[in-house]
Amino acid sequence: MSKLTHIDGDGAAHMVDVGGKADTVREAHAEGRIAMKLELLEAIKANAMKKGDVLATARIAGIMAAKKTSDLIPLCHPLALTKVAVDFTFLEDGIKVSSMARLTGKTGVEMEALTACSVALLTIYDMSKAMQKDMVISDIRLLSKNGGKSGDWTVE
Repeated sequence: MSKLTHIDGDGAAHMVDVGGKADTVREAHAEGRIAMKLELLEAIKANAMKKGDVLATARIAGIMAAKKTSDLIPLCHPLALTKVAVDFTFLEDGIKVSSMARLTGKTGVEMEALTACSVALLTIYDMSKAMQKDMVISDIRLLSKNGGKSGDWTVE
C-alpha cells in the first residue's frame, strides 16, 4: 500500500505541502444528473418557474461553489481558478449538469469541478422542489483531469 498523503507519521491529518511542485495547466471535468417529471422539466425549459431562471441561478451557484471548495472540503487548497464553466443538457427525464474547472498551479482542480456540479444540481432541486419533491440527483462523477505529476486521466 502506498503512503497516505494527508496523514502524517503520527496519524494526524494535514494539508499536503505543494510548494515544491511545478505550476502546470490543470483542468478537470465532472458531470451529474437530476431526474424529474416531464411537467417540471418543461417548466424549467420554458423559464416558467416561480423562483426565477433555474438554470442561470444553478450556473452561478456552481461557479461560486467551485471558488469556495476549500471552505467546504477539509484539506483542499484554496485555488486561484482561471475558469469555471457549468453547462446543462436536457434529457428525456431530467437535466445533465457538466462542469469544468481550470487553473495554472501546483494542485489539481478535480474537487472544484465536482463541487461545481454538485451545487448546481442542488440549486436546481432547491428552485424546483415546490413542484416536485422526489427528484433524484445521481451519477455525479469525475470525467477527466489533465495536468500535474500524475498526468492525464479520463473515465473509461
